[in-house]
Amino acid sequence: MVAFGLVAALATTTTGALTFREARNSMLQQSQDSVIRQLRAQVSRLAPGLGYPPGQEQLGRFAADVARADPSGTWRVLVTYGELRATSMPDDPFEELTPDVREAVGARMATVFQRVRSGGRTSLVVGMSVTFASAEGVPTVSGVRVFLTVPQIEEQASVDALVTAVERTTVAALGVAVLLALFAARGVLRPVRALRRATRSIAEGHLDTRLDVNGSDELADLSHTFNETAAALEHSVAELRGMEARARRFAADVSHELRTPLAAMSAVTDVLDEEAARLDPDTATAVRLISEETVKLARLVEDLMEISRFDAGAAVLHLDEIDLAESIRRTLSSRGWTELVETTLPGPDALRGRVDPRRLDVVVANLVGNALRHGARPVRVTLSERGRHGARPLAVVEVEDSGPGIPDDVLPYVFERFYKSDSARTRTEGSGLGLAITEENVRMHGGTVRAANRPTGGAVFVVELPLRRDESPRENLS
Repeated sequence: MVAFGLVAALATTTTGALTFREARNSMLQQSQDSVIRQLRAQVSRLAPGLGYPPGQEQLGRFAADVARADPSGTWRVLVTYGELRATSMPDDPFEELTPDVREAVGARMATVFQRVRSGGRTSLVVGMSVTFASAEGVPTVSGVRVFLTVPQIEEQASVDALVTAVERTTVAALGVAVLLALFAARGVLRPVRALRRATRSIAEGHLDTRLDVNGSDELADLSHTFNETAAALEHSVAELRGMEARARRFAADVSHELRTPLAAMSAVTDVLDEEAARLDPDTATAVRLISEETVKLARLVEDLMEISRFDAGAAVLHLDEIDLAESIRRTLSSRGWTELVETTLPGPDALRGRVDPRRLDVVVANLVGNALRHGARPVRVTLSERGRHGARPLAVVEVEDSGPGIPDDVLPYVFERFYKSDSARTRTEGSGLGLAITEENVRMHGGTVRAANRPTGGAVFVVELPLRRDESPRENLS
């Protein structure tokens, strides 16, 4: 639109300027030709009665007679002959006469003219030599020179009116050009805006968005290409979602089917553990190995089923207002970690909140277990309350260890499922899902969890849970 407007403005201004110049030149030319014709006619009529050589009195009468040719009385005439000089108006200095005009009149018999601006106004100065026809019919210069100055007041007024008319016409034409530019821009930008809206809709997940294809220009080709791309993207996403759903269902089904045989295996390994002391050393070692691997397999299956519930949206929160510090103490005590972990916890009932006790237990157990397995002692658990300006206060749980910390290239992926920072390490004591389950449980509470490295060494995991008090429990926050 701006380019269209600039082109239109340039074209309108150029046309107006050329029109003004031609009209002005034509107007001034007509005025000039009229004055010159009138001057020549008057001089030709009066020259025979001038006498030769003329005197001062004759020159004065001649100048006055020439000036009377203009009925409006605006002509001022200067007549010279040698050193003699006479004007149509007494004591007229005739300042408009320039040396160039005087010299040009003396050097040729042609009529010369010049426009001179003096005193804030423009005047036309015309000069000519008075000639006599000789006996042979050849014009002879008499030496008498006539100079005329005519103020161009009417012409200047006409030029000013012409300037005003051109300006008004230019402004009107420019306005029309801007309107045309707006209509043209709307026509061009309408499909571009539609494409922008469609692209934004695709980004928001509406993969069935399509554009109307009209015409056969480049924008129509672009709209057609967009529709083809959107269709291909919708098909690919549908396939990926189908594959993801089948993978989740497969994991859930396999986990469910493994629970029954695992229960039987666990019962058998419990019996074998009790009899291991009476078995020979090699058999006892094998029995203990089977028992440990069975426990790991059972934990993996439970974690897979928990992840499947998160993916299926079937996980629910059972909220209850509890003492958060006491809940953390029970988690550490039930797993035999009381002597292994240092704690900084508030006193009884100092910090209470509505949470799901089971899921809070899982969060704390996973983080502390991860610190004990992959970090180094001492491991510290801290619970505190942190306020936010104008927002609900937070319960903050921090789990720190004194190990080597988490590599910088691993930090962004610590909460991903089955992620291993060491590709050579194929087996670990955990299932590889603990931190992913922790993140999901925290997210269900509306909180956040993040991992970082302490400046003094070791890793730290920070859980922030919004404190809910005196609220009705939510049955499902999946």
